[in-house]
Amino acid sequence: MRPLLFLILSILLFGCNQNQPTNYDLVIKNTNVIDIITGEIVPQDILISEGRIVKVATANVHKGQYTAKTEIDGSGKFALPGFWDNHVHFRGGDSLIAANKNLLKLFIANGITTVRDAGGDLTPQVIEWKKAIKNEELLGPTIFTSGPKIDGPNATWAGSIPVENDIDITKALDSLEQIPTDYVKLYDSRISGEAYLNTIQEAEKRNTITTGHMPFTVELDDAITAGIDGIEHLYYIMKGCSSEEAAITKQLQNKKIGFWQAMPALQTTFDETVAQNTFSKMKENNVYSIPTLNIGRILSYLDEVDHSQDAYLQYMSSGIIKTYEGRINRVKNSSPETIQNRKELDTFFGELAKTMSDAGVSLLAGSDSGAFNSYTYPGISLHQELEAMVNVGISPLQALQNSAYKGAQFLKKNADYGQLVEGNIADIVLLNGNPLEAIKETQNIGYVIKGNQVLDKDDLNDLLKSAVNNN
Repeated sequence: MRPLLFLILSILLFGCNQNQPTNYDLVIKNTNVIDIITGEIVPQDILISEGRIVKVATANVHKGQYTAKTEIDGSGKFALPGFWDNHVHFRGGDSLIAANKNLLKLFIANGITTVRDAGGDLTPQVIEWKKAIKNEELLGPTIFTSGPKIDGPNATWAGSIPVENDIDITKALDSLEQIPTDYVKLYDSRISGEAYLNTIQEAEKRNTITTGHMPFTVELDDAITAGIDGIEHLYYIMKGCSSEEAAITKQLQNKKIGFWQAMPALQTTFDETVAQNTFSKMKENNVYSIPTLNIGRILSYLDEVDHSQDAYLQYMSSGIIKTYEGRINRVKNSSPETIQNRKELDTFFGELAKTMSDAGVSLLAGSDSGAFNSYTYPGISLHQELEAMVNVGISPLQALQNSAYKGAQFLKKNADYGQLVEGNIADIVLLNGNPLEAIKETQNIGYVIKGNQVLDKDDLNDLLKSAVNNN
């Protein structure tokens, strides 16, 4: 009798516990959850505790079965993973440390919960901010960083690590591992073709992600074979789509022409068959492309567009604005032919991005925002990049996938980020309109949830006000 009585009491006790409300830190009720893979929209409740998604349940089915410390009425709103900007820069030297830190506010205010820092000269500060953000001691996006870029001797960008031989390459990769960084960024201002390919191959042995520019003395096929994981910007993709790539590369190796002199020849020898073969190899080797369309258009039309009244200038320090002068002066000193060539190249790049997307190459949405990149403002420029993708014919769903979903896949962080699914970190934006119908709705933000931190529209506006720079 005693075992039977114990069993009956256990069942009764379990049944009572089953009917008790479960308490969560945050519940977003009855919101339109966009499946970032399929584009399907379903009214659901998102249940969150300790900064992670515990459950995504059909809206109102479990009504009364849970309670929450905080509740958000998501009715009429559209839930997405927090946006990722897959190409930003924190840089400019010691005098711009505070100005760069201030930019963190602009990312969060624009629903960007994660950024991929593509190299600069403020690595100690970036690592400090990264840790503070992770511990929720500083409000800002999660930062994945390359740390210093790898380049050749006397590199263009301050803070770069120079490599010339295998010993240099080993030391460079060792130093990045010790920081530690999240991936390796290569640059093409001084690095030799041999050192470039050898760096990729050594990083591949270490199972380290590599991305960056590509010296024009290297053919794209060789970079892919070496193991490159990402190609920043479209110059290098265009090179790999030319029927004359080998001959043009030889001219570059012999220093008969330079980078910009090669552009018209590469553009006019674009070959659809060569391009499709290149795209197939990129897909086979899981190589991502980061088109950075928006900054390309901004820089191509600096001679026509007056940016003096840009709303986001108020958030840029005088020091950051000063860094814009290099590119502005370059346009002022360019010939009409050079300016026209740049505009034609910009149009070509838009078509190239659409062709790659149609071919199934994985694209990433990245702004290239930061010091030195004139009028490409942190935060808002990611939304402009999404618009640029849609404007060239990429669907809104694909453009959205190119932000958080594919960004997480590229950095192999998709066990924690990129989808609104059980177990993932609760980085979420609630939009007031449907971005699948109009991509501009990505800017119509109602809430940003960053782990345990919840910011409504008033909080986001206050964040922008606090980011106004007075120097």
